[in-house]
Amino acid sequence: MPEEPCQCPDCQRFYREHDRLIRENPTLRQQQELNWAALQSFRTLAGRVMEELQKQQEAAESAAQSAPAAQAAGAGADQAGDQAGEPDAFQQAMADLENINAHLFSIEALMERIFDVRVPEEVEQKFREVAGELAPDPLNADRLRLNRLLHQTPDLPG
Repeated sequence: MPEEPCQCPDCQRFYREHDRLIRENPTLRQQQELNWAALQSFRTLAGRVMEELQKQQEAAESAAQSAPAAQAAGAGADQAGDQAGEPDAFQQAMADLENINAHLFSIEALMERIFDVRVPEEVEQKFREVAGELAPDPLNADRLRLNRLLHQTPDLPG
């Protein structure tokens, strides 16, 4: 007996997004392009965040080097104490981002192989047919009636 799908909000959001991506990108070519764009956007964003955090860290280190003079004048002692626990979490976050970027580069290498595959139009048509079965239009009148009958819920969120 198959296990019931999880009903938590995160899983429900995933199921809706999963179905939407199939509906809106029902061919092999569209799925290839979608995944390539998602991978590239993830790499771009993660890389930029790492750059910004490295700049922030360098600025904090510069400020820390000039802090002894300020502390001698009696200013900033509390701030230095507050930052004492942060470097470990910050360093861990930077290490995690570096690992993510390394994994993304590995995924990109695999995706390049997938992206090279081309199929005839007949196969693309089969993708479209199966996509319609896997993720039918949620606003289709028949689907809305079926949802109402099976789940006794309103057709659209109110």
